[in-house]
Amino acid sequence: MYNRYIIKKDWVHKMTYRASENVFDKFFENRKALIYQFYKGDITKKEFIEEHYFFMQQLKLKPFRYRIDSFEKGIYNYQYYNILAKYSNMKAKDVYLQRKHPRLVSQLKRDAEYYYRQKDRSTLKLLEYLNFENTEAYFVKVKSPLLKDRLFEIVLKDYEGIVLHSISRSLLERLRAEGVFMEEIRKSVIDQYINQKY
Repeated sequence: MYNRYIIKKDWVHKMTYRASENVFDKFFENRKALIYQFYKGDITKKEFIEEHYFFMQQLKLKPFRYRIDSFEKGIYNYQYYNILAKYSNMKAKDVYLQRKHPRLVSQLKRDAEYYYRQKDRSTLKLLEYLNFENTEAYFVKVKSPLLKDRLFEIVLKDYEGIVLHSISRSLLERLRAEGVFMEEIRKSVIDQYINQKY
């Protein structure tokens, strides 16, 4: 499965590839388990974000900065930046931190904005790698007034359970230019998750 993103250089030992495979396996298995727990009601959205964040810290796998040549790398980058953005945003809402450490809260908000921008860049790189094939995007129904008519969903039809989100205007315009954005508002395929506060 992972052979397609193996870099073929004589000096790279095959064990390196096996280690990468194991890291990706762990990442996807952990994410699947957390999603299952969330939809069963065993964990809240806040707990989902925290568990996902702490697991990624333990994984010690940094995002791929220069080249996206596989779906796995692209979706890992998206999830990496998405979870860091959400975790930073969640911490910035902490009442104790707001009261006692306003400078830290300001930094957390800046961090969240940075991570969201990186997430959007990662989304575009992934979509370009996939040539926007079998991709569909549209605005989603949200309870949040701040996200109304701004949050859109990107469904990758060739990959079961893969759905991306953004509010980036430049990404939205690119999706329109590629002819994959539907000018309509739909219920999100993960409505229970996106409309739960954390």
